[in-house]
Amino acid sequence: MDYNIDTKGQTQDSQPGMEHIMDPAPIIIRDNYRGSGKLEGKSALITGGDSGIGRSVAVHFAREGADVAIVYLEEDQDAQETKALVEAEGKRCLLIPGDIRDESFCKEAVTQVVSEFGKLNVLVNNAAEQHPKEDIREITAEQLHVTFATNIYSFFFFTQAALPHLSEGDNIINTTSVTAYHGSPALLDYSSTKGAIVAYTRSLALALAEKKIRVNAVAPGPIWTPLIPATFDAEKVEKFGKDTPMERPGQPAEVAPSYVFLACEDASYISGQVLHPNGGQVVNG
Repeated sequence: MDYNIDTKGQTQDSQPGMEHIMDPAPIIIRDNYRGSGKLEGKSALITGGDSGIGRSVAVHFAREGADVAIVYLEEDQDAQETKALVEAEGKRCLLIPGDIRDESFCKEAVTQVVSEFGKLNVLVNNAAEQHPKEDIREITAEQLHVTFATNIYSFFFFTQAALPHLSEGDNIINTTSVTAYHGSPALLDYSSTKGAIVAYTRSLALALAEKKIRVNAVAPGPIWTPLIPATFDAEKVEKFGKDTPMERPGQPAEVAPSYVFLACEDASYISGQVLHPNGGQVVNG
């Protein structure tokens, strides 16, 4: 399959961005991806599941047999499109809009999932935001608070709410980033949260090992999602991903299978680890 694209230097006005206006649209799942029941009978909650990597994970999970709940901020059209894709796989999809920086919302979201599906087996902490600043002195206290609240506080909130419903064999998957490993001079606060997620994943894996609940992470490289045109100017979007060894951005469809692997029994002896779909960047992490 040809994953090379022309990003056309397009931009969007606000985060987290909208997938339905992207051109070209991200590739969500390969036509030849065959599900094999790896997640049959499971239910999953995915934050940021309306678009990009989250949407791709939702569709892959559904093709593998899972019912899916997606949490998103306010991108209703994208969320409805994701729901249609999940339901086309013959699975149920619950849409839960709200602000993941709000602890009470996170608790209520988990309650809704358990009420709708009767269980929760896989928690995917995936939602994030980023706001480039060329000088650290430009990062305000408010920006720090917002970025950390979205990118790492919410992981704590959802895990705390989900844990009473998780049991042996269930698992948590966290989305970190290649920036946690090689840094990003214009994304200091974002990269810091992604580094925190790596430490969080390793520590939580140790904490939950006795309960036989696995915790892992995925650290994508530059992936073509709505967050990219919603973050960077046209010049940077035009060059996005071309500095990787593969000389192109990745697609959500190239990332989501990592989540399937970690969520299913194929990864039964893996916990506290990070997978790196990043276009060939060697990070040794």
